[in-house]
Amino acid sequence: MPLLDTPVRLGLQLQPQHATYSDIRDAVVRFEDMGVDILFNWDHFYPLYGEPDGAHFESWTMLAAWAEQTERVEFGALVNCNSYRNPDLQADMARTIDHISAKGGEGRFIFGTGSGWFQRDYDEYGYEFGTAGSRLNDLADGLARVTTRWGKLNPAPTRRIPILIGGAGEQKTLRLVARHADIWHSFVAPEDIAHKVGVIEKWAEAEGRDVSNLVISNELKDRDEEYADALFAAGVRTFTLGLNGPDYDPEIARRWLRWRDAKNG
Repeated sequence: MPLLDTPVRLGLQLQPQHATYSDIRDAVVRFEDMGVDILFNWDHFYPLYGEPDGAHFESWTMLAAWAEQTERVEFGALVNCNSYRNPDLQADMARTIDHISAKGGEGRFIFGTGSGWFQRDYDEYGYEFGTAGSRLNDLADGLARVTTRWGKLNPAPTRRIPILIGGAGEQKTLRLVARHADIWHSFVAPEDIAHKVGVIEKWAEAEGRDVSNLVISNELKDRDEEYADALFAAGVRTFTLGLNGPDYDPEIARRWLRWRDAKNG
């Protein structure tokens, strides 16, 4: 069974849409000061909901700014799209952001990644959309190249950069989780988590990898404390909450910070 004695952590996804960058910058300050554990954005080029041509900002350049702006909080994309950038370049970008964020200690960057799904991003920016299967195959190749490149870079990353992989497909995605991930993120219901963890453990045995320290992550948006308690009982220890601009509502974050603190005693 993956790691259960790790503290509960709260990650906020500041969706980079329908906001000015000053709105986003101010939200980063506010939520770090409030004690949030992780800040995420997402890796898209257009809003996912609301006005489809509304304001939107790019992920990786924003993450580099957060690396400089913040002092304590971990951060990353929930999730990066493997399709948009050469994997070796992704590794170098991640290493550089890791160093920017270190400030005398270890870096704070989390490499959250996935295979991509939003076709408009591909069509508008000239990437081949392919199929769900081909994109997952590309992710498998990309992750191998990312981890290999981390071993070649000078200077090396300041720490073993944690890898977060999102998804729940049992034949490909969960095998990649077993092969590479430190954090598995999904929207799986509490009653289904044990089965999915069993699939990860079977793949880990085939891969020859120990997943006893795997952290399970799940989403809180539009859910209540009873549901969150069920996720906790099922083994979830990192909880994410998507917030939309321009307000990035601090009251919702305060509610879940209180719940986190109660769980951590």
